[in-house]
Amino acid sequence: MNIFFSKKKNGNDSPVIPSVKDGLGTFGGVFTPSILTILGVIMYLRFGWVVGNVGLIGTLVIVTLSVSITFLTALSVASIATDQQVRAGGAYYMISRSLGVEAGGAIGIPLFIALALSIALYTVGFAESVVSVFPELDFKTVGVITTILVAVLAMTSAKVAIRAQYFIMFGIGLSLISLIFGSPIEETNIEMWSTSVENKESFWVVFAVFFPAVTGIMAGVNMSGDLKNPSKSIPKGTFAAIGVGYLIYMVLPIILASRADAETLIAEPLIMRKISYWGDAILIGVWGATLSSAVGSILGAPRVLQALARDRVLPQWLSWLGIGSANDDSPRYGTLFTMGIALIAVYLGNLNIIAPILTMFFLTTYGVLNAAAGIEGILDSPSFRPAFKIHWIFSLLGTLGCIAVMFLINGLATGFAFIFIAIIFVWLQSREMKTAWGDVRRGVWMALVRIGLLHLSTEKASKTWRPNPLVLSGAPTKRWHLIDFASSITHNRGILTVATVLTSKHTTIERRIQMQQNIQDFLTKKSSRGFARVIEADETFKGAEDFVKAYGLASLEPNTIILGDSQNLEYRKRYCDMITKFYKLNRNIIIIRENKKQHFGIREKIDIWWGGLKGNGGLLMILAYLLKSSRLWYDAQVTLKIMVDNEKAAADARQNLSLVIKKLRTGSKLEVIVSNDRSFEEVLQQSSAQADLIFMGMANPDENFESYYSNLQKRLKGLPTTVLVLAAEEISFGEVLMQQDVFRKD
Repeated sequence: MNIFFSKKKNGNDSPVIPSVKDGLGTFGGVFTPSILTILGVIMYLRFGWVVGNVGLIGTLVIVTLSVSITFLTALSVASIATDQQVRAGGAYYMISRSLGVEAGGAIGIPLFIALALSIALYTVGFAESVVSVFPELDFKTVGVITTILVAVLAMTSAKVAIRAQYFIMFGIGLSLISLIFGSPIEETNIEMWSTSVENKESFWVVFAVFFPAVTGIMAGVNMSGDLKNPSKSIPKGTFAAIGVGYLIYMVLPIILASRADAETLIAEPLIMRKISYWGDAILIGVWGATLSSAVGSILGAPRVLQALARDRVLPQWLSWLGIGSANDDSPRYGTLFTMGIALIAVYLGNLNIIAPILTMFFLTTYGVLNAAAGIEGILDSPSFRPAFKIHWIFSLLGTLGCIAVMFLINGLATGFAFIFIAIIFVWLQSREMKTAWGDVRRGVWMALVRIGLLHLSTEKASKTWRPNPLVLSGAPTKRWHLIDFASSITHNRGILTVATVLTSKHTTIERRIQMQQNIQDFLTKKSSRGFARVIEADETFKGAEDFVKAYGLASLEPNTIILGDSQNLEYRKRYCDMITKFYKLNRNIIIIRENKKQHFGIREKIDIWWGGLKGNGGLLMILAYLLKSSRLWYDAQVTLKIMVDNEKAAADARQNLSLVIKKLRTGSKLEVIVSNDRSFEEVLQQSSAQADLIFMGMANPDENFESYYSNLQKRLKGLPTTVLVLAAEEISFGEVLMQQDVFRKD
């Protein structure tokens, strides 16, 4: 059994139950519900109003423009459907397998809601038209009974429901024939463009009213799980529905404009009944249009819901909605659930307020489908090999068309729809859902990374400098303070890498990969964004040197190495040699000498022992500023400390350095200390004893570096946690500070 989905939280896999195909053919499974939903109630009740407002040519332009956007969406649907095996869920399935489960769920949940509530819209519309002919009936009662009957029909069998729609199609066909053989009710001059009617609506207002009439192409696509051959049926059935619908919509305006004038067309909602050969056939068409649309929605909504439940997009307590029944795996529980929502909506009655938002949900689905196909086409991944190929520009045009139409129809409803979808997307992301299928997101990031790397390779370091630290941590759980410091200075914006060197000759590839994943999981648990690397080497220091030399891509190599202090005399020389090699590789070096008892203290006081902007001074100031700007150190006070020999030197230092600090805008405080014949070690021990963290520079490595480092160890004994900094990059950190817009709190 194939495993399609798992959730990171508990790591359990949930199998998707293979769908037992109902065997619906091309026109039975896709064309019938699609064309019946396209030829909906707008065709009967609002088409005359459209022609009366914008004239014959205006109507033909609106029809052509509307169908063009739908046709572009159909091209995208055909491209995706012929590239992958489309299972139950229709549009949701396509989007989730292309753009990821979060994007699929963010569209699939609103799509289900729109389909469920649209059942109520159609059955209420049917009930009102029935009551207009039989006024003794109660429209809510008729609506409730109709909704139940439609649901029972859907639960019986998808094949039975589709066959029932053949009778509805016959009724709609009869109404169209009656209309064709009808006659004018008054003399009229065909008004080609616009009309002479006063207070008529504008072209775009009329376009917004008409456009929902061509958005029914997904009615058949939502039946994807019941099709014998979805990759063949979906394109053919969808294109056939669009073609037949377009032909009918292009003929109807000519008939209407030639049989009644513009004022009559606007004033009479059921004008078709008056100009038809048999007027009551139009009522049959209206009833057929509403019932067929309701059947299409009651067939599609539970199948979208079933796919959402099986992919665990829905909360766990709704997992029972993914259960299939009988031999055809019919979503009967989902149908009952959908019917319940529709019945509540029917009972409430007036759905005019939410109708525009439902239209936005449908249009968003079409727009995202276009975007999915467009992105796949742009990336041109080897895995995307559709039998029906289109250029990506057509898909992106479809996306732009859908967005434009959404704002034309109702800008406020568009905003509400976008906000609702965004909330669902963020909620799904917060659940850290993991899928076993691939999607295009990795391909998108790869394309963006490539463009960025090529661009960065031509750029020199500038005021946008940030530390990209490589932490040589050993076991991260034992040296978390190194990673903690690195995360604090990157603000999750620089590129952090945590590396461990394994020296065991018996380490297997599987163990190395598992250790690397364990470190990655540990970083995620600690909310540190970065990369984990485990390196195998015969000797620790050699492995670290080789890794630093080789790690990185283009200009995105680590510019700062962070490592712990080494107090083991046995390895002192090898440790100092490693630092020297890092320095020669132009990597800045940060050594954190941790006070085991104090650690980072209460993170309120940072001392910087400064020797000027040149050398290490600029980097010291940058690191302290970044640290203070982090969440953990936000309340810390940074004190810039400098020791001088006498009071005159102190006065000069205060005057000069106060101007420098003010210009740097790092929020540091200045403290000038007169030595009074004390050594630097004495001043350091006395002045910084109460600090939580101390920053100090190191001398450039030379042939006596090992001796220098040993003396430095003695100087720092007993002090709080100290950060030793050695600037090695060939840039002026002083200039970076002077242009530090990027280092303001972000």
